[in-house]
Amino acid sequence: MQEWSRNIRLFFLANILYQIGTGMFGVLYNLYIQGLGYGDAMNGRVVSIQSLATALLFVPIGIWGDRTSHKKILVLGALLSGIGFILRSFSSGEIALIGFAVFTGLFASFFQVLSIPFLAANVDSKKRLRMFSYFSSLGLASQVIGSMGGGVIADALRSIGFTNLLSLRTVLVMGGAATLAAFIPMLFVRENGGPSAAQLDQKSANKPPKQLVHTTADDSTGGAAAEYRMIARFVFAQLLIGFGSGLVVPYLNLYFTNRFSISLSLMSFLISLGQVMTILSMLIGPTLATRVGQVKAVVWFQMLSLPFLVLTGFTNWFAVAAISFLFRQALMNAANPIQSAIMIDRIGDKRRGIANSLTQTAFMLGWATMGPVQSHLVTTYGTYWGYAITFSITGCLYAAASFLYYFMFRKHGYREVGDLDTPHN
Repeated sequence: MQEWSRNIRLFFLANILYQIGTGMFGVLYNLYIQGLGYGDAMNGRVVSIQSLATALLFVPIGIWGDRTSHKKILVLGALLSGIGFILRSFSSGEIALIGFAVFTGLFASFFQVLSIPFLAANVDSKKRLRMFSYFSSLGLASQVIGSMGGGVIADALRSIGFTNLLSLRTVLVMGGAATLAAFIPMLFVRENGGPSAAQLDQKSANKPPKQLVHTTADDSTGGAAAEYRMIARFVFAQLLIGFGSGLVVPYLNLYFTNRFSISLSLMSFLISLGQVMTILSMLIGPTLATRVGQVKAVVWFQMLSLPFLVLTGFTNWFAVAAISFLFRQALMNAANPIQSAIMIDRIGDKRRGIANSLTQTAFMLGWATMGPVQSHLVTTYGTYWGYAITFSITGCLYAAASFLYYFMFRKHGYREVGDLDTPHN
């Protein structure tokens, strides 16, 4: 960590605080809505409207980030996200729940869109995949602290006399405060963003900057048009993943508490353990990518997760559901930093912000549209068949996305001038 730049260390600290807060909030907020007396339909509306608000701002933030300081946007995002979380912790009326879901959804986009471009601008291009893996792993570890700590604290508060609602509200406020504190390290980031990746690549020798040359059969013209076609492919693949994820991931805590009637502590511990498994798989992801290629590594991870996903949806045994969930979580999410590296390597500096924002928009549109579908299926078919159907649909969408990803990107490679040995996927 000593060799990391000052900006990277400060940004990692900010992300730790941000993810601790979102981890606390994410694992308990829909339980808080249930505690207020609302049903699954309300949870679905809140998830959908928040996701839609986030998706709507992704593209403007990506364009804004490509034209101005990443630091200012990230500071604003942490500050207003934290304030929004705290305000949501005290909201109980339907209008307030929806309104603050929109508020936090808008500002959550700031960190989601600009994290990868910020890292790319501050890291040597040859070290990006490893740095993206570290960043994702550390973010997940922070979410583990937040989600596991949130459930344990909520149970502890109930054991000393707090009502269920008050204990949840207290932990949500703590999560909001942690997210709010993330803006402080970002204040000390240098405005110029540190040395660019191109400069870092040249620091050991006086060589001309290496140029990234796209080598693809169908995008031979190069330039902006080719990059936008490439961005469109990433967006389409991510849209399918978003549809599948939106049916399952936001409701995993409800799945475990509703189907198996487990405690908040056990539920939060299990979800946190899933994050730990993901961290381990993310750390070995670059090794697999080096051996088989980045695109194949993404497809392998995603396809191997599918049997565990389906088993989780159909089992009535908690032990089987827990183990299947852990393996699915680790395998599916291990591909994320590799996908980020693939996209960054294929998109030029000038369009990385818009590329990341469009892919994030596609993903969040999946969450925004699937909330009502998920709540309808669960309320109509119950906590067994409702979840079994949603998990099965998600498996089909993930499989389709993996096959498309492979066929869209397997022939597309890149090389650097003067470095013809760079591996192609």
